[in-house]
Amino acid sequence: MLTDSLLEPILISFAYLLGSVPTALLVCNSMGIADPRQQGSGNPGATNVLRIGSPVAAMLTLVGDSSKGALAVYLAVLTNQPPGIIGLCALAAVLGHLFPLLGAYRGGKGIATFLGCSLVLSWPLMFAQLLSWLLVASVTRIASLASVMMALITPLLAWLLAPQLLSPMALISLLLIARHRLNIVRLFKGQEARF
Repeated sequence: MLTDSLLEPILISFAYLLGSVPTALLVCNSMGIADPRQQGSGNPGATNVLRIGSPVAAMLTLVGDSSKGALAVYLAVLTNQPPGIIGLCALAAVLGHLFPLLGAYRGGKGIATFLGCSLVLSWPLMFAQLLSWLLVASVTRIASLASVMMALITPLLAWLLAPQLLSPMALISLLLIARHRLNIVRLFKGQEARF
C-alpha cells in the first residue's frame, strides 16, 4: 500500500495530467471540426467550440472539461486526503487545463474544469458559481465577462458557503482572472465577441 508521502504527489501529478487532456481537440477531431486553437478565438474551450462547431460538440467539450476537474478532486476525496492536498489537486487540474502537457501548453480558460472541481468540493458553491455565470452571460451575451465575474465573486461565495475552501478557491480564481487578461483588455475597449 502506498504511504501518504508517496500517494500525495501521485494524486497531484495525476490531477495535472487529467487537466491536460485536450477535450476540445479530441471532440473537434472526432467530429470533423477544425482545430479550435486555429479558429474563432483560438481558445480550446466549449464557447469557442460552439462558435466554430456545433452545440453538441460544445456540450461534449463542456462535460469533458468539467469531468476532468471533478475526477481529479474525487480521487483525492476517495483516498481520504487532507483538505490541503484536495485543494492542491483542484489547483493542479486547473493548471493542467490552462497549461496542458498534452496540448503543447496551449490550454483553455479553465472555467469548466474549475466548476467540475467545485462540484465535488462543495455542490452548493458550484451551484452559486454556475448561477452567477449564467446570470451575467444571459444579460451580456459575453462568455468571458461571465467567467471573469464568476472568478471575482468565487472567494466571497466560498467564504459564505464553504469557508474551508477559501484559500484554494481564491488562488484558482486569481489564476483564471490572469488567464482572461486579454479578454479583459478587449472588454474595456468594447471589442469582446458576443455569442
